[in-house]
Amino acid sequence: MDKPKIAERRPAVIELDPGTYFWCRCGRSSQQPFCDGSHAGTSFTPMKLEISDKRRVALCQCKQTGKEPMCDGAHSSL
Repeated sequence: MDKPKIAERRPAVIELDPGTYFWCRCGRSSQQPFCDGSHAGTSFTPMKLEISDKRRVALCQCKQTGKEPMCDGAHSSL
């Protein structure tokens, strides 16, 4: 199994409109925290995220969270 790349050591705190998003699990995307297809050739696949109401979220960018795709503070121990 491949190990994810740490994209950032802090979450991406952003406001998302209702819709479907794809969170990057590999850490290679240049469009963090979202997938741009850079996982091709790895064992990673993006995680589908459905947002029904406009809301502010903290999406993990260290890729070590236990609560994908949300930040759980795992970056503080890296």
